[in-house]
Amino acid sequence: MKIGRRTVALSNLDKVFYPEVGFTKGEMLDCYIRVAPVLIPHLKNHPLTLKRYPNGAAGMFFYEKNCPKRRPDWFKTVEVWSESRGENIHFCLVNDLAPLVWTANLATLELHTSLSLAKSVDRPVFMVFDLDPGAPATLNECCAVALWIKEFFDARRIEAFPKTSGSKGLQLYVPLNYPKATYQDTKTFAHALALKLEKEHPNQVVSFMKKSLREGKVFVDWSQNDEHKTTVCVYSLRAKQRPTVSTPLNWEEISRIQEKFALAGSRVGRRSQAN
Repeated sequence: MKIGRRTVALSNLDKVFYPEVGFTKGEMLDCYIRVAPVLIPHLKNHPLTLKRYPNGAAGMFFYEKNCPKRRPDWFKTVEVWSESRGENIHFCLVNDLAPLVWTANLATLELHTSLSLAKSVDRPVFMVFDLDPGAPATLNECCAVALWIKEFFDARRIEAFPKTSGSKGLQLYVPLNYPKATYQDTKTFAHALALKLEKEHPNQVVSFMKKSLREGKVFVDWSQNDEHKTTVCVYSLRAKQRPTVSTPLNWEEISRIQEKFALAGSRVGRRSQAN
């Protein structure tokens, strides 16, 4: 495939990556090419971890932090020192269309970015809250928690931006306009807010990671604010039964989702009373 002055070799385009709906690798690549104008600004200059599914969404997967060595000479990377490995990790940088297509062709269904920029990997540019519902809690309960978080930040004139996880929950991003912020700062702050929400809404919110505590509640995952962790990028596909996408939302949509669930619940209640 010719992309500007670059050539990217593609392979196995007819291979089915989402068996339930017959969605192929070629369609996956087409999806990423179509959303590239809005996706790439969120990938640009962020160290990228690849989540690769060689046999599609239903198969085995692996995370790859080190950008594959057999990469084109035009592909940019950033070196990040790893204390645990005792060596540098060469993360991929996807700053335009050609590296995005090359990366996706490696069966990279999911794109997971650092909360930092490559030029300063120890300084986050976002704080994130990952809202994970424990059954029977649903997206509706996540929307309620998201609005409580919004209320907290609105009172301090700070903006938060919601998106779907592409799975079952929501994620909120808070841009940081303070270059001296550290991951210790953001993780401590996010944890304190999660504890505050849990105290104020004990039947709806949990701040502890233990899965047995999450039933019917929304886990506010504050621990994603870590230099060594990544979060799925907005517009990234997810490896579910169907090709879902992590989608940006606005706060009006969050409110409408809640209203829709509330209306549906009231209808079920009226039917139960009638019976």
